[in-house]
Amino acid sequence: MRVIAGRFRSRPLLAPKGIKTRPTSDRLRETLFNVMAQRVEGARFVDLYAGSGAVGIEAISRGAEFVWFAENAPAAVKAIRENLATLKITGGYGIEGRGADVLLEELARRGEKADLVFLDPPYEAEKEYERTLGFLGSRAGMSCLAENARVIAEHRSKEELKERYGVLERVRVLKQGDAALSFFAVRVEE
Repeated sequence: MRVIAGRFRSRPLLAPKGIKTRPTSDRLRETLFNVMAQRVEGARFVDLYAGSGAVGIEAISRGAEFVWFAENAPAAVKAIRENLATLKITGGYGIEGRGADVLLEELARRGEKADLVFLDPPYEAEKEYERTLGFLGSRAGMSCLAENARVIAEHRSKEELKERYGVLERVRVLKQGDAALSFFAVRVEE
């Protein structure tokens, strides 16, 4: 695993030991950031279920203003910290070691706004997609999304996510092998 582009291009990244973490492949990360290229520089980015932190670190490498990492597995939090330290990234990020729900509730409480939210829960944890996307599509969740924010969910390509979660509406799906990226935008009914 490596950083694809930007300031830390080609630098290697560590993955947490064990088989519980499934890192987003280099190829899929490259696709994600090619699609979101115009939105990343200066963005406030959220990497939920961050694993090794590869997606959030890619965002930092490509000029994101700030990245929040959320992960509750101790080995994965350790890998995120080690990857950031190895790359000598000393600021412009925050790590929430109690998981996605805690981070999102905290951002909403503080009125922090994210431009891009990426979530990649374990594929077998289907309820995490429902809970996280449902929260982001709710009134409370909307409070932590900037105007024109995008929410991107990585999932199995054979398992479709819903078209809508509250005010979040799917606007695009990209499939690549066994994985897919579903892109959501806020659609408020007039």
